Amino acid sequence: MDELTENTTFADLALRPELVEALSSLGYEEPTPIQRESIPPLIAGQDLLGQAATGTGKTAAFALPMLQHLDAENRSKNPTGLILVPTRELAMQVSEAVHKYGRALGARVLPIYGGQPIGRQIDALSRGTHVVVATPGRLLDLQKSGQIRLDKVQYLVVDEADRMLDLGFAEDLAEVHALTKDRAQTMMFSATFAPRV
Repeated sequence: MDELTENTTFADLALRPELVEALSSLGYEEPTPIQRESIPPLIAGQDLLGQAATGTGKTAAFALPMLQHLDAENRSKNPTGLILVPTRELAMQVSEAVHKYGRALGARVLPIYGGQPIGRQIDALSRGTHVVVATPGRLLDLQKSGQIRLDKVQYLVVDEADRMLDLGFAEDLAEVHALTKDRAQTMMFSATFAPRV
């Protein structure tokens, strides 16, 4: 790939045409620095630590490479993509963004978080999903009750890693990572990377 510059387009990042069209329809003109630097290595299957301030396009930086490899025919209730977030508000926001990016690909995206009836989430899982956007506590509740398996996850994202640790999710994150059998491509995004992150 040629050197990426400020003039790089989403098409230059070798994204599927459906993703480029979706971004164009959403008014995205060119990738932000975090997107330019993250998307190519993530498409290539590398693990990544990404640091960028809130509002700089981190969601697209990790969602687009995940959607690039989406198999729309897969209707398993066990997701291939898992995005961990610290709050239900962020779960809804990220889920909506991933759905918009992947709509033309037939991406099935499910937010899972506490404070919503668990039965609805179980029903949605049983219909099949490609990407789950979850808070760790509710995700582990569903896993422990046998409603979701994480050993098929191929793409694991920890979004807002600094906030995750501030909110006391370190043990949950370690448990989820172990349940993905260490086979998943791992992406960690954070506004700050203190040593504990």
